[in-house]
Amino acid sequence: MLKSIQRSGRKYWDLYLLLIPTAVYFVIFKYLPMIGLQIAFRDYMPRLGYWDSPWLGLDYFRRFFSFYSSWRIILNTLTLSALNLLFTFPLPILLALLLNEMRAAGYKKLIQTVTYAPHFLSTVVIVGMITAFCSPSSGVVNSIIKIFGGEPIYFMAKREWFRPLYVISEVWSTMGWNSIIFLSALTGVDQQMYEAARIDGASRWQTLWRITLPSILPTISIMLIINCGHVMSLGFEKVYLMQTDLNIDVSRVISTFVYEQGILATQTSYASAIGLMNSLVNFILVISVNWISKKLSEVSLW
Repeated sequence: MLKSIQRSGRKYWDLYLLLIPTAVYFVIFKYLPMIGLQIAFRDYMPRLGYWDSPWLGLDYFRRFFSFYSSWRIILNTLTLSALNLLFTFPLPILLALLLNEMRAAGYKKLIQTVTYAPHFLSTVVIVGMITAFCSPSSGVVNSIIKIFGGEPIYFMAKREWFRPLYVISEVWSTMGWNSIIFLSALTGVDQQMYEAARIDGASRWQTLWRITLPSILPTISIMLIINCGHVMSLGFEKVYLMQTDLNIDVSRVISTFVYEQGILATQTSYASAIGLMNSLVNFILVISVNWISKKLSEVSLW
């Protein structure tokens, strides 16, 4: 095995040389900081440092699970993540398929530009737009409701509207950008298969179902595995900006709770313990989904 590695090194030395900056980056910024994970098991005090702070073991993990709102926070995180995945994952695939079927190049580019543009808006701007559009006094949405004889709705203060608003805005801001990878996969489909299908009299629907979807299924599987690895890791900024005192019982998720404890309450070790638990759950999900995908479709990350 050692000789095989040496032969590979001599043959592909230039490629390994190009790999060095990336390897150094990951070691310095991804792996070395993991030394700090031990503060999740210690009563961390900056003046004492990592190694000399008192060891507490699993105390912070027990503290979180004994907290009266811990299961509500976990349920909120899972519910919002599941809804987010349910809508934001398949819709970019659908958009990519629709764009792939379009023959008018001008309209195709226009739709791509319109759907890609929201990706470049900051989270603060998107939440500001949601607040402005849903304003009960001057918002576009409530103006339309008034035209049809309805009563204005204070969307941002209604707990039942938090999740729909979050998911709808997430779909709007990510659908176009996320469709790029599926469009790239579609360009790699063998055109001869389409020609053979047309000769055999296949309709566009049959071609889509029998050729297009199976051809990009490996890409779909890989992206699903990656997305499942972020189920417990909702973005902090958007949830926190949309959070109010009236919807906090459904909008309080793990990422916002970590912020509350780590930054506002300066409970660094406690917040680190929660974050570590969150990462472990994501890791287990990635391993599990990857194993299931490998068994069912023989497509996996490793």
